[in-house]
Amino acid sequence: MKRLFDFTMACGLALILAVPLLLVALAVRLTSRGPILYWSDRVGRDNRIFRMPKFRSMRIDTPEVASHLLDSRKWLTPIGQFLRSSSLDELPQLWCILKGDMSFVGPRPALFNQHDLIEMRTKCGVHKLTPGLTGWAQILGRDEFSSAEKTAADAWYAAHRSLRLDLEIILRTALNVVHRDGTQAVVAAAKARDNQRAA
Repeated sequence: MKRLFDFTMACGLALILAVPLLLVALAVRLTSRGPILYWSDRVGRDNRIFRMPKFRSMRIDTPEVASHLLDSRKWLTPIGQFLRSSSLDELPQLWCILKGDMSFVGPRPALFNQHDLIEMRTKCGVHKLTPGLTGWAQILGRDEFSSAEKTAADAWYAAHRSLRLDLEIILRTALNVVHRDGTQAVVAAAKARDNQRAA
């Protein structure tokens, strides 16, 4: 059911966003030297490595480390900040969803060298999930979360996942992108929801 939803939605979005995708690709090409897409080795389901594309928002000589370990201001292209803050750089990952390497919702795929995160996820069984374009950890804290906090959020999702929860995560992701809400307010809302469920 989830795979059918992913494939159908990815096909629809690819058609709807065809022109914006071409415009972003042209903007990347015209504003910085290097390829339009940046491909990175990511850890997928069962810790298998796959290649994930993004519109390139960083210079071609940027070190390949996790984003929270990098002073991105030093390496961004002229339109890089806009691409990242609007999440437009993530759109090429529709290709991975069509292929089945990713889902719309799941734990964000770790970089191949994020060994601590990979180990934590494996111990919690999170590695059995298909990685997602967005996920529970992303709507709670995105890059502000430590590896342990990301793993805890992903483990919570693994235990509670459903189509209804996936739709909620997709909706909240869209709202966060549009409004660019601060993560503290989102975390507070999530904690309040969990408290209500526990009561």
